[in-house]
Amino acid sequence: MNVGESRWQKRERIRGHLLDLVEEYGPGRAIPGERQLSEELSVSRPTLRSVVDDLVRDGLLTREHGRGVFVAKAKVAQRLGTPAAQPGQPLAVGGVDGVWTSRMVDFQTVAAGARIGRRLQVSPAEQVLRITRLRLADGDPMSVDTLHVPAALVPGLASQDLEDGSFYRTLGRRYGVRLATATQIIEPTVVDEAEAELLGVPVHTPALLFDRVTADADGRIVEFTHSVYRGDRYRILTQLSLAADDDSGRVVGGSWSTASAVPGADTLVLDSYWSG
Repeated sequence: MNVGESRWQKRERIRGHLLDLVEEYGPGRAIPGERQLSEELSVSRPTLRSVVDDLVRDGLLTREHGRGVFVAKAKVAQRLGTPAAQPGQPLAVGGVDGVWTSRMVDFQTVAAGARIGRRLQVSPAEQVLRITRLRLADGDPMSVDTLHVPAALVPGLASQDLEDGSFYRTLGRRYGVRLATATQIIEPTVVDEAEAELLGVPVHTPALLFDRVTADADGRIVEFTHSVYRGDRYRILTQLSLAADDDSGRVVGGSWSTASAVPGADTLVLDSYWSG
């Protein structure tokens, strides 16, 4: 027992010990039981349980009813590079060890409507494909993506095309679309009932919301995508270039990480949505 230890210090000591176990044990291994840990750390079981709850919420540990607490699977980290220098080249987006697959949830042609029409810069009456897919990494549900694409841009596109291969590769090879830029907004959100069911998580679980508008080399908007990624399994990693002069610390450039491993034993994966 640490004499004079504050409540915050006690919780940080417990958290540090548990994080050490996470790194030592690796995904899928059970951590010691509550009684054993509380005795080892000389803390009350309610205090220990509270810290474990925090790590479960953060996606580092997972509870299995009747079995115990286990080290969770590593989070997936995405990095985005700068757009390709030459028109017709694929966007430089990288990603992840592991295999990404898709399962079609909905595929239909609808009128764009006012909101989607504004995003795609088309008339509200314009026909667009509305495509919802469940994205999986190594078989684990990772995100729910809803794509909106002008129907006239992709005649003959079928749901099978988006389950078996890269959407961006299909745009380039079959339809001659030369992708150039993508503007993406990322913000925190929580999953609704439909998303929770698809992702296999409780309703209102924290998530990351991605809204992306993609344009071709002529400036034409070719896609608007709304994606909800599991907050417990997904994170974004960036690298910044800092000025090496008297303005030390000034950001002079930045890109998404190209590292093959992410600090904290995360996994960096290649998302086949982009690659080809």
